[in-house]
Amino acid sequence: MAARADNVSRVDHDGVTLVEGATSDVRFAFTERTGGVSEDAYSSLNLGSHVGDDPFAVQENRRRALEAMGATECEHNLLVPNQVHGDHIVTVTSNGADDLEAVREQIAEGCDAIVCTAHDVPVLLSFADCAPVVLVAPGGFAVVHSGWKGTIARISAKACQALCEAAGCNASDVSAYIGPHILGDEYEVSQELMDRFAAEFSCVDAGASRMLDLSAAIREALVDVGVDADGIVDTQLSTVRQNDRFYSYRNEGGTCGRHAAIGVML
Repeated sequence: MAARADNVSRVDHDGVTLVEGATSDVRFAFTERTGGVSEDAYSSLNLGSHVGDDPFAVQENRRRALEAMGATECEHNLLVPNQVHGDHIVTVTSNGADDLEAVREQIAEGCDAIVCTAHDVPVLLSFADCAPVVLVAPGGFAVVHSGWKGTIARISAKACQALCEAAGCNASDVSAYIGPHILGDEYEVSQELMDRFAAEFSCVDAGASRMLDLSAAIREALVDVGVDADGIVDTQLSTVRQNDRFYSYRNEGGTCGRHAAIGVML
């Protein structure tokens, strides 16, 4: 049976707003941009350390986000990868200090998905238009960064397969949650890129328009590896139209903070 949250709901935690869900094993959330201490273009819950914001503000914002998730006690185990728009996946199976240090060395070299079957290890990836995907299975989870490069490389499907291997489950046991991103009616790309997507995904019609629907391609990739279509939840939240709630690289001219997708087994 799929590990599925009963619902995904928007909840305010003393000013920190999360679009969150939980199963018996896993808590996960997509953060919004309010409730933090960052200023100006990064206002206010910026969770990205690579965008020019005050690092102390980012550290405090991450603390607040984990506190809102009830994960303060394992903040010291937080994993935040160097995202490089690729399809490299790192799997975490232990919360031992030496093991986590080795993982940190791996993810610093670049990765765009982390699979985790260890308790008390929060995983945080950051976003500002790319699609965040959280995969939940009995005994584990994955957090995935899926921009157009990751999407065409089917990184969510690859992360699903890695999660199944690590957790000892089937793809039909996995539920997927697609968070806020630039939606299909907002994301105009080149004809060349549309042609590449059409060659990879049956859901993409390169002749219809140059508007790219990342979530449709992500859904197709997940179904192709055995995830039940009914087990895929798309929040349909827009980083562009709901720029007051989420950061948007395109909408804000390239200078902005990052919201996050976070998962943890407690």
